[in-house]
Amino acid sequence: MLVISDTSTVTNLIQIGKLDLLEKLFGEVLIPQKVYEELSDYENQKVQLDSCDWILVKTVSDRRAVAELREILDAGEAEAIILAQESKADFLIIDERKGRKVAEERGLRIVGLLGVLTRAKKAGHISRLKPLLDILIEDIGFRISRNLYDRILRNVGE
Repeated sequence: MLVISDTSTVTNLIQIGKLDLLEKLFGEVLIPQKVYEELSDYENQKVQLDSCDWILVKTVSDRRAVAELREILDAGEAEAIILAQESKADFLIIDERKGRKVAEERGLRIVGLLGVLTRAKKAGHISRLKPLLDILIEDIGFRISRNLYDRILRNVGE
């Protein structure tokens, strides 16, 4: 399975100590150079990335397409979307609303942090999802509506 990731999901998984879920669910994960640079702004993230042989950095070929998307998206999102198109990725992991909308308009299949965590719970890679969601919300500032929070937990039997 070919999966491309934007910055935010990787950052959030590192913050809750669950970066390994990406490897367990998808095997290798590709990130564009700009996403690597954004993640590397924080030394602890750079150290973790550099120690993961399953996260591969790939350069985007179509710089003009990236420049066009840069008019409405940040650099990491733009490169992730174009790399997902160029690579014919099975999934693009992205959370930001505007980036998700652009990706969907381009026919890309997307999954976000909540989708990754839900898949991990259903696959048995985590025993409980609620504590992780609570840490994301209370300690990291991840925003999720109460309705979605409750629906996700019901969906995984918690």
